[in-house]
Formats: sequence, C-alpha cells, structure tokens
Amino acid sequence: MTKEINDIFSKEDNSLYSNAMTFMRRPLVKNPLSESADVVILGVPLDMATSGRSGARMGPDAIRRASVNLSWESKKFPWNFKLFEHTQVIDAGDLVFDCGDAEDLTLRLEAAADQILASGKMLLSLGGDHFITLPLLRAYAKKHGEMALIHFDAHTDTYNNGSRYDHGTMFYHAPKEGLIDPKSSIQIGIRTEYKQQNHGFNVINALEANDLSVDQIVSQIKATVGDKPVYLTFDIDCLDPAFAPGTGTPVCGGISSDKALKIIRGLQGINLIGMDVVEVAPSYDQSEITALAAATIALELLYVWTANKLPQ
Repeated sequence: MTKEINDIFSKEDNSLYSNAMTFMRRPLVKNPLSESADVVILGVPLDMATSGRSGARMGPDAIRRASVNLSWESKKFPWNFKLFEHTQVIDAGDLVFDCGDAEDLTLRLEAAADQILASGKMLLSLGGDHFITLPLLRAYAKKHGEMALIHFDAHTDTYNNGSRYDHGTMFYHAPKEGLIDPKSSIQIGIRTEYKQQNHGFNVINALEANDLSVDQIVSQIKATVGDKPVYLTFDIDCLDPAFAPGTGTPVCGGISSDKALKIIRGLQGINLIGMDVVEVAPSYDQSEITALAAATIALELLYVWTANKLPQ
C-alpha cells in the first residue's frame, strides 16, 4: 500500500541528521545585516595561529552538528523559559577569508564584527583557534570601550614571545591596546605557567577551581567584573581532557563540563555583551563529546544573555 504524502517539503525537520548545518537549526542567513535578529552566530574556521595540534578550523562545523542533539528540547533543562521565544538567533555561516593569510583574516573578522554590532545585534562566535578573540575584542571595544574579560582556559594566553598571529598572545596585546582592563578581568581553570608578578589578571587556577564551590567561583567572578561590559571567551581546553579531548593543547587537571555549565548559569546579571567558544579540534575528539560540550556551553551563554533581558 502506498502512503500518501502531501507535505514532504513543508514538514518541520526535527530529525537529528537531516539538514544539520546550522547552530541549533537556526535560520541560515548569509548576509546577517539584511535580517532582523538579536544574535548572530558566526563561525571562524581558523587554525593558522595554533602552537600545538592543528585542526580547529573544523571546529565551527563540529559544534553546529553537535548542537542538533540539543535542538529537540524546547527549553533546555534546567532553564524555565524557551530561549527562541525571547531571542531571535540567526546563523551567518562561516567567515570567508583568504586561506593562509592571517592578516586578511584579522581585518575581515574585525570588519564583520564591526558591521554586525553596528546593526544592533550581538555576536556569538565559534572557533577556530583562540586568536580570533583579539580582532573580535577590537570591534567590541569600538562600541563598548574598555571591557572586562571572563576567560575560561588552561592557558593565560598572555605570552609575549609569539608571532603577531598566535593563539597564546591575545591577552598580552589586548590590554596594551586598551581593549580590556586586566584588573577587572578574571581567568578560570589556568593550569600552565603564568607569572603572577607581572601577569596582571585575576586568576582562579584549576587547583582552586576544582576545590572551590560553584557559588564561591561565581562570587569572585562577579566581584571582579563589577558592572563593566563583559566579553566572555571559553577555550574548550579549560575542561579536563576527560570531558574535552578534541582540542589542540589539552592539559590534564581541568574542570568538569558540569562545573563549567553551573558557573556559566551563575553569571546571570553581569553586563554580558559578547562571547565566543573556541579551540574545538574534532579530529582529536572521541564520540563528539568535545563538540557537544562546546555546543552546550554556547547554548548556555545564549540563555544567560537572554535571561538578562527578561523582566526580573
């Protein structure tokens, strides 16, 4: 018996695998300036600035595909509202730049962010290696002035011995350019060398983060950033490799995905103006658990940003 199907092209796609190409199945809009939206998702497929294993250029695609596993839930546990009823999100795909040209990438990313922010939208960027945060901060600073930084990472990225395009030097350059205020900024999960005498940033290192409660960590973060505009960057290697093996520079002793998500949820009320999730390298991933962690973190950040807009 032949089944009659009349709605084959109009049926809503809720499957896990069909047409899984945008973050959380949000509309794909190649020119984000042409559409009304609150938030633009932008992938930045870069790994020219890595110092360890390459492969982060495939991160945006992996995060998007993993996000499909989250899209069936109309409101994500434990949030009590439906995100996309309150925030309109579009996916602009990936930034296009001349392959192998770090300067072209830097200029194009800053210009793209400039235009998106000028249109009144917020930007959630998916890396790509962590260097992408520097041109993004340059664009955000034009609109918001000097910002506070909340930085989840295994590394401080304040090293001054790299090239101009290096994923370990962004937060050496950003304060010198007046983009962020180190005294109002905080790094969580650090477990590699940093010079406390001239480093300049507040730090909750991984040893402390694993022993402190979520409430204690959240209190320190909020006390540090105060009411300054906050840019939040999450390097997936902040998580222990047990939870995120798919990254270029994994370091044992990190925090769990559960603790990271609880900290992020606790950041409601800060003046969050921009964010990125970076350093997913799917070729080293196991069962897509790193990509899923990154997609979940990105989604939680959208919930925090949206919760800040809702009547309290």
